[in-house]
Amino acid sequence: MFDKVLIANRGEIALRILRACKELGIATVAVHSTADADAMHVKLADESVCIGPPSAAESYLKIPALLAACEISGADALHPGYGFLSENARFADILHEHGITFIGPSAEHIRLMGDKIEAKRTAKRLGIPVVPGSEGGVTTDKQAMRVAKQIGYPVIIKASAGGGGRGMKVATSEDQLSMSLATARAESKAAFGDDTMYLEKYLGTPRHIEVQVIGDGKGNAIHLGERDCSLQRRHQKVWEEAPSPALNNEQREEIGMIVANAIAELKYEGVGTIEFLYEDGEFYFIEMNTRLQVEHPVTEMITGVDIVIEQIRIASGAPLSLSQEDVRLSGHSIECRITAENPSTFMPSPGTISYFHPPGGLGVRVDSGVYAGYTIPAYYDSLIGKLIVHGKNRNECMMRLKRSLGEFVIDGIETTIPLFSALINEQDIINGLYDIHWLEKYLEKP
Repeated sequence: MFDKVLIANRGEIALRILRACKELGIATVAVHSTADADAMHVKLADESVCIGPPSAAESYLKIPALLAACEISGADALHPGYGFLSENARFADILHEHGITFIGPSAEHIRLMGDKIEAKRTAKRLGIPVVPGSEGGVTTDKQAMRVAKQIGYPVIIKASAGGGGRGMKVATSEDQLSMSLATARAESKAAFGDDTMYLEKYLGTPRHIEVQVIGDGKGNAIHLGERDCSLQRRHQKVWEEAPSPALNNEQREEIGMIVANAIAELKYEGVGTIEFLYEDGEFYFIEMNTRLQVEHPVTEMITGVDIVIEQIRIASGAPLSLSQEDVRLSGHSIECRITAENPSTFMPSPGTISYFHPPGGLGVRVDSGVYAGYTIPAYYDSLIGKLIVHGKNRNECMMRLKRSLGEFVIDGIETTIPLFSALINEQDIINGLYDIHWLEKYLEKP
């Protein structure tokens, strides 16, 4: 096991990783920008190192500063959390060259799955169902039109190096395709420095289903069931639940084993998530995230598996601590991402929290690094924390969530708690009948 882990992140996920390290008896090093000097994980870590000014580019994304922090502290491993450098293959390579363990998959697998075209090819080879589309990147309008004609309109244009909805456009006809392709290329080039695009069949009313996997890098892998992440705004997840209300046990087990077997064959090491669009009983692979997900707690709540501890153990060379037969899904869990934003306009609301009262009780978990008196910086993602609830079934879980939202008080800034309090009373949400477009349509209502 590691002696000391440096946590190369901030906010609630840094605190989540710190807690896992402490339970494993591992010393922790928190890094922080000058804007995060008063963060909770900085206060609780064994050591802390300031790595730069508020700008993420000059702190959390600055590889030399993180290497220096590892050297100063004597950390023998680094956990990247999510976002920032968590899926940066070059960073993983550099750490390896300096004798520091990257708590995540190999740089080779990060590169493979970071290229959306190669990821799709690999998924297809491993027997994972994929969305009909181009075999590789499309470089000309003529090529794009030929592919679109083959798979049928509407089509969705995606950036090979993309994520978070950037460089993504829908074309419903040949007339739209050329303009949409040009716009998507420009967005992708600006965001990722790469304008390679590919085309896929656009599904009208799909759900977003993802399967959590863990591999030991030696050909052994398990799945921990699926999560439904269909409630999204601008391709960003807002509400996640596990298991999905749309699947039955037979479908759940079938897609889970397809994915686990593929990950085993790939000899993937660490945690990862295979994401699908699901429509009319069919699964279509869209991408793999080679890191810890924001929404991992809902899976922990229904399986009892500490995903972060398992991730750290595997990175240290330990085998999987459980087999597929050991995984049992129990009850239902829902997570709401509470952000420092206006619940109607979604304008950011940085500022000082004057009062903070999280909900509690059986089956209620709040992953957050904020406290009364803490100032939300204006420089980073607006996520304050995550409210996660668990119940024996979905109905009990929904009632517990409703009660918990009513208890949750954050004063001094605006938050999205009122949005979730409204959603919990919507009949479609109560019945679990929603797709990836549902929330956008709901928010457009006068």
